[in-house]
Amino acid sequence: MPRTQLLLLSALLAVLPFAARAQAPTGTAWLDDVRRGGYVIVLRHGATTSEPSKVDSMSRPNVPADRQLSERGRAQAKAIGQSKRKLNIPVGLVMASTVQRALDTATLLELGEVRPIADLAESGPAIPPEESKRRAEAFRKLIGTQPPADKNVVIVSHKPNIIDALGEGWSDVHEGEASIFQPAGNGSYRLITRIQADGWNALTGAPQ
Repeated sequence: MPRTQLLLLSALLAVLPFAARAQAPTGTAWLDDVRRGGYVIVLRHGATTSEPSKVDSMSRPNVPADRQLSERGRAQAKAIGQSKRKLNIPVGLVMASTVQRALDTATLLELGEVRPIADLAESGPAIPPEESKRRAEAFRKLIGTQPPADKNVVIVSHKPNIIDALGEGWSDVHEGEASIFQPAGNGSYRLITRIQADGWNALTGAPQ
């Protein structure tokens, strides 16, 4: 099998099953649409260390003890950003949770301006249910907002927030995984595809 076909097969295997409401495009046809802009890419932060640390993965002092990006997570973020540049996917803005591992992921992507958003900070059992619900609504509003012309928007957040906003269908979301959405212009949106962290590199072998 030719190398290009092998790369395409790897890319397709890296794409997760679509949510029930999503229409699955054939092959990698969705790439051409994303290259034209107008999409929102929701990314769970990269791989993390198993134990909380008082020193963050970017070596900044005075960071509260929390899980931080591992070396693998830092490499994931850099590779995802590099692959998106190779794929000519334009990004106008990267919005990120104020939690350090998400900010580090967003910064290491090197895709443009990073804007910290408090509403994207990690939810969970320690957060009152009303606040988690409010954050989920804010998250959905961001996903449903049309990006600037000819650009895409990247949102970096956390598993609990993604599940709260998008539903239990995302309970299996992996670190570094992306979900690509197309806003409909009226606050709604539809899922285009989900792709694992290493799927972006595989896609660089697809025809452009």
